[in-house]
Amino acid sequence: MFGKISRALVSISLLAVAAGCNSSSEGGGLGLGQQASAEAQQPATPVVQAFCPPVVMREEAAFHRVYARGGQDDPEKLLYQASLADATRACTANETTLTINVVAQGRLVTGAAGASGPVSLPIRVEVIDGDNVLYSQVVNFRVDLPPGAPSTQFVFNKPDVSIPNGQGGASRFTRVRLGFETGPAKKARS
Repeated sequence: MFGKISRALVSISLLAVAAGCNSSSEGGGLGLGQQASAEAQQPATPVVQAFCPPVVMREEAAFHRVYARGGQDDPEKLLYQASLADATRACTANETTLTINVVAQGRLVTGAAGASGPVSLPIRVEVIDGDNVLYSQVVNFRVDLPPGAPSTQFVFNKPDVSIPNGQGGASRFTRVRLGFETGPAKKARS
């Protein structure tokens, strides 16, 4: 038992010596007091915190159907149908701007009159605070429907949605609305 205790003491002593040799203090010791006082003198980096608004789907615009010319609402003339489902977001902030990265899952299905190839989906991203529109832009998002495939899934991503970040961050009433543009394309605003 005496041998086990003496080996443990020798091991601890070697660790203490090794720590002293690796110390960056000028005094040759562990220098913990000097290191702690140096850290206390450095100014702390301010942390900017902000509320990250949730994403909500515009129910009336979660589906998008395109028909062949003159075939509105005729299932035989449907070219394709697109839908948006689950969505999420991530936010970064500085003292003046809150930037939101919006991501949504979608699906594109070929209609009876449709064919494979590229499709441009008009997806509107809006940030609203109550009745105030803080950001609104239509993104013409390209999705390729592979040959022979009746449908495909896609991931929509808009990483640069920027709004003002006021004192205390965005309002708790702020929401990101996502959906297909239902009317004629409007000029993008930011």
